[in-house]
Amino acid sequence: MYDISQVQSEYKTKLIDADFAASLVKSNYRLHFGVGTGSSIYMDRALGKRLKTDTLLRGLEIQTEVAVRNDLLETFKATRDVNTVRFYSSHYTAMDRMMADAGNCWYVPILFNEEPLYWGQEGNGFDICCIQVAPMDRYGNFNFGPTNADLLGIIRNSKIVIVEVNEKMPIALGYESHINISDVNYIIEGESPELAEFKAAPASPEDRRIAESIVDRIRNESTLQLGIGAVPNAIGGLLAESDIRDLGGHSEVIVDSFMNLYYAGKLTNKKKVDKGLTVYTAAVGSKALYDFIDDNPICCAAPVDYVNSVHTISQIDNFISINSCVGVDLYGQVCSESSGFRQLTGTGGQLDFVLGAFLSKNGKSFMCTHSTRTKPNGEVVSLIHPTLPRGSIITTPRTATHYVVTEYGAVNLKGKSTWQRAESLISVAHPDFREDLIQEAEKMGIWRNTSKIEYI
Repeated sequence: MYDISQVQSEYKTKLIDADFAASLVKSNYRLHFGVGTGSSIYMDRALGKRLKTDTLLRGLEIQTEVAVRNDLLETFKATRDVNTVRFYSSHYTAMDRMMADAGNCWYVPILFNEEPLYWGQEGNGFDICCIQVAPMDRYGNFNFGPTNADLLGIIRNSKIVIVEVNEKMPIALGYESHINISDVNYIIEGESPELAEFKAAPASPEDRRIAESIVDRIRNESTLQLGIGAVPNAIGGLLAESDIRDLGGHSEVIVDSFMNLYYAGKLTNKKKVDKGLTVYTAAVGSKALYDFIDDNPICCAAPVDYVNSVHTISQIDNFISINSCVGVDLYGQVCSESSGFRQLTGTGGQLDFVLGAFLSKNGKSFMCTHSTRTKPNGEVVSLIHPTLPRGSIITTPRTATHYVVTEYGAVNLKGKSTWQRAESLISVAHPDFREDLIQEAEKMGIWRNTSKIEYI
């Protein structure tokens, strides 16, 4: 017979304070501070305090992943130099960019669907992982909350597993979305801060025109993957007002748009493989979104190696993948994560969904970008390039790119020759840059005047 008192007793024996947790850290340890909304707060704060006085503690490596937080890591603030602590991230956020600009954060290139496997490779495991979780239930389980991702891969490859209990963490129902107390070494309780929110910028006129081009190509019973930002929000708004019906959700990240589509009666999940379920591996958005997923049986949090699996995605008919990018060149190579040598974000699951969507029956993937950007000095530059700027990281290779969308329209690159791609991409570039792009394409041998297409 199940004995709840035994679980409660085990909880008490594993309960420690954050200072004790910080005292477990030794020189040359590798630590993982959690993923997304589960990023460590109590341990980070206590270890930061220790670093200010313990000059003998050195050689630490701390890994984060899409850390959704309101401030910088306390361990970073307390770090004296890179020989004391080095920081790593497999998906850059604003916090990671700030630390990298200060010379102490390095990007870990990944394919997100593979990430649970990485930590089992030689030298990639962790001495300690520390993650925020919801309070333990009567069966001894701690729910991961809005972020599932590769947490089980991290946990299975950590020598010491510490959970930080946050009373305000929503319960995210799903698959492998919890850890049992038997797999936990220590438990920390704290003040239970509110989860950090992410608010996308309002959609610009350009964002709305991009969204319109995409929504025109979405049919009834499509399943959506949306990224983060103004364009996905604009798409959600247009779909909510449209005649399109019976949409599904299967996305690396669910954002407020999915919640809004559900309330508008559009997100029914009736026609997808996981019927009735919006499947995701992380939720990032407003408090209203976190409240929406809390104990909600239509939301299914699952590990990233399921959600982002090309095989999983390809089995869902009418799959629509929508992502933003930093720039595209005339060959169709897409950069979504760097500005020259500066890492801005991460590869994430973009390539996973691009490949999976094309294999889906009637599936499509869209790469969205404004045609230009304005530099801090006021100079306007094209984001359709002859070739990607020096240092740019290719996130999606030209062989995989399907649709590219700017405020001037959408073009399909699949099956197109190099000159056909160049002409198509120039047709959605900003008019002020088209002639320059034509001249560069001629030099590159990928332009045919006899085949010039009409521009918008």
